[in-house]
Amino acid sequence: MSKIKKTAKIIEKSTNIIFTFCGFLAVAFVILITGFLCVSGVPAIREIGICDFLFGTNWSPTSASSSYGILPFILTSVYGTFGAILIGVPLGLMCAIFIAKSANEKIAKTVRSCVDLLSGIPSVVYGLVGMIIIVPMVREVFNLSDGANLFSAIIVLTIMILPSVISVSETAIRSVPKEYEEASLALGATKTETIFKVIVPAAKSGILTAVVLGIGRSVGEAMAVMMVSGNVANMPGLFKSVRFLTTAVASEMSYSSGLQRKALFSIALVLFVFILIINLVLNLIVKRDKE
Repeated sequence: MSKIKKTAKIIEKSTNIIFTFCGFLAVAFVILITGFLCVSGVPAIREIGICDFLFGTNWSPTSASSSYGILPFILTSVYGTFGAILIGVPLGLMCAIFIAKSANEKIAKTVRSCVDLLSGIPSVVYGLVGMIIIVPMVREVFNLSDGANLFSAIIVLTIMILPSVISVSETAIRSVPKEYEEASLALGATKTETIFKVIVPAAKSGILTAVVLGIGRSVGEAMAVMMVSGNVANMPGLFKSVRFLTTAVASEMSYSSGLQRKALFSIALVLFVFILIINLVLNLIVKRDKE
């Protein structure tokens, strides 16, 4: 019996060591990536000038009088993310409510399987579908010379964030105690009133978490938006060809050199800080809501 206890203690200690190692490994990766981006990105910002780099409106690194202003990329990323969240979160929330509270089990299972399938589709497939279907449709509907623009990118990003928003929101809605719904219905509220005035507010922290995941997916996407946005360094407009922060790095890194290559690392650093700030702000909101 003592041998069994000793073996169990050894296994327990070994498991704790493995868990601790994995936890610190994740922290180490974050520190490593942060350090690498700072070391690689800060020198170019110093050389170009932080104001010229962040607030300059012209990006032409290969011209005779080169300039490295990334304001168009920053604004495009902000507008694209905001547009995708503005459209995708209400759609995803409504779909989550349908799965969790309105559909019967068979239909809910089918819809849930489709949502899971959406989350597994590679980004390049979204981009390909966007090029073949969405870009020509936008061009025809709005009578444009080219349908590859910010609006097309927003539509693709909206579709891409839906699985995260739906899955997390559904889990949050299902986790609301059944007593809340029963008490509301017993007091005379309709099912719709109960959903939007009781269940959704009670699941607000989980829904905000879904928004965080949606923003992360939207901001970090490169391949799909590069295929449907036109990939031109213009100041953003809804029906103008634009370039995102991610696509700026992805499209030029293969042939860049010198200061241009350093500036691309600086763009990656700005993107990293951008995502970090968004996550911190939304996590603070979630934490305050829980308290």
